[in-house]
Amino acid sequence: MSFASRKRKGIQAERELLSLLWASGWAAVRVAGSGSSRFPSPDIVASNGVKVLALECKVVKTNTKFFPLKEIQELLEFSKRFKAEPWIAVKHFKQWFFVRVEHLSMSNNGFSFNKALLGEKGLLKNIQEI
Repeated sequence: MSFASRKRKGIQAERELLSLLWASGWAAVRVAGSGSSRFPSPDIVASNGVKVLALECKVVKTNTKFFPLKEIQELLEFSKRFKAEPWIAVKHFKQWFFVRVEHLSMSNNGFSFNKALLGEKGLLKNIQEI
């Protein structure tokens, strides 16, 4: 899959997640240039008036997903400064899961999760549980 196709798929998923958030009572915005800005920024920032979330969004078709250390460090840095909760929003075969950063597996090179973690720790499609 080309870079343009992956990027288009990611943007489409982010827009889908925005709709899901708004339909669930959250206000949310996509952050333009996330991942390419010189400043740390998540893909989506959302709030329900009580909580603020910084969401890194991924579309995954494999059973394992790796995150470079820098990507998660930037999500954590943004979240700390913005006083937001850092979460990973994963679209896995048409279902959304929400995973806390601390539930990711850590290695020297970065972080990862696998399908078992999504079933065990991921909040399936229910943003209200966050």
